[in-house]
Amino acid sequence: METVNSRALGPLSAALGERDGLRQARRLAKALEAFQAERWKDAKQILGPIAADAPEVAMVRELLGLSLYRMGDWLKAADHLEAARHLDRAQMIVHPVLADCYRALGRHEQVDAVWAELRDASPDAATVSEGRIVAANSLAERGNIQSAIRLMEKASKEPSRPQEHHLRTWYALADLYDKAGDPIKARNMFQLVKRYDKSFYDIDDRLRDLGR
Repeated sequence: METVNSRALGPLSAALGERDGLRQARRLAKALEAFQAERWKDAKQILGPIAADAPEVAMVRELLGLSLYRMGDWLKAADHLEAARHLDRAQMIVHPVLADCYRALGRHEQVDAVWAELRDASPDAATVSEGRIVAANSLAERGNIQSAIRLMEKASKEPSRPQEHHLRTWYALADLYDKAGDPIKARNMFQLVKRYDKSFYDIDDRLRDLGR
């Protein structure tokens, strides 16, 4: 409830009044619990009426958009995430997901625009990494696989203590090398991922396909 209070109680109260704002903040907390438990449909059902009553509250639109994204409803997810993007410019965690919605919808110019905004703001390494992966996949889907590889290579340096986003970046780059017909680079990058996490995604299958 503290997270909801800090970002949503004030805006909900401003939009609905103190009493109704508190009531909807409590419902929002239940939606957040459902989302964290991966009960996307439950979260959506709770959030829909709140968003209808208070469409200007960024956290409501953000969480509803993320729930719809998890359900594969790219178009509706994009609508809510786009609203959240404009309502709260300081919160950029929605950008990679919004970009991925546009990628799934084939709206690649909008992927480029969201990525550019995220790249220029550079809020944190993990969020930027996710946006970079989406932008690279978008380029690859347009047939610009070498441009996608160059984009990913800019973030492929091995740090002393790799984190999850480093592994995801390397995996995405390895996949692009594989698609580009460069099995040696692909194998080397997949092996780098496996060095730090032996069970990462389908890493053994990918290496097996490449002949290790």
